[in-house]
Amino acid sequence: MTAEPIVPDYQGANVQQAFELFSAVAPRGWRVELIEGEICVTPPANGEHEEFVSEVSDQVAVRRTDRSLRNYTGIGLDVPGASETGHVVPDLVVAPKGSFDDKEKWHVPSAVLLVAEITSTSTADRDRDKKMLGYARAGIPVYLLIDREEAEVVVFSEPSGEEYARSSKYKMGLAVPLPAPLGFEIDTAEF
Repeated sequence: MTAEPIVPDYQGANVQQAFELFSAVAPRGWRVELIEGEICVTPPANGEHEEFVSEVSDQVAVRRTDRSLRNYTGIGLDVPGASETGHVVPDLVVAPKGSFDDKEKWHVPSAVLLVAEITSTSTADRDRDKKMLGYARAGIPVYLLIDREEAEVVVFSEPSGEEYARSSKYKMGLAVPLPAPLGFEIDTAEF
């Protein structure tokens, strides 16, 4: 008798169940997200992407005036989707210390002050559009989009429904002011 591979039966599974199955079998380091009802599987980031994440994280840590804030990477957030909850893993999350002090994989984003996404060719469209909708719906005060393909940085602020009331674009290489509740600049010349 030969062993047959066990293949999960996806027929009849709803999107949430399928998401959980994909999450359970994804190789280590792969990111599985549920964005606007679509399951998105992303391979580990390249070194250049991680250099950007590291630089932004370092600048936030050095320049923040509120010393109770912390930088988090790899934190899963539940954000409102078009029809149901979405599960996203931003490149960087800034929130007060202890905001994610539990064993949960997905967190309510009520304490989050900033999310940052650094685009890759495979994620740029989602980062520019679909994730922005979820972050605005969640009421996250600042969404920092570092768009490597367009060589620009966009700061979204003042969430209102499915959008941000304000957005400011900056060419890469300039100082980028982050609005309240952060109130400091990120120097993109360091990227």
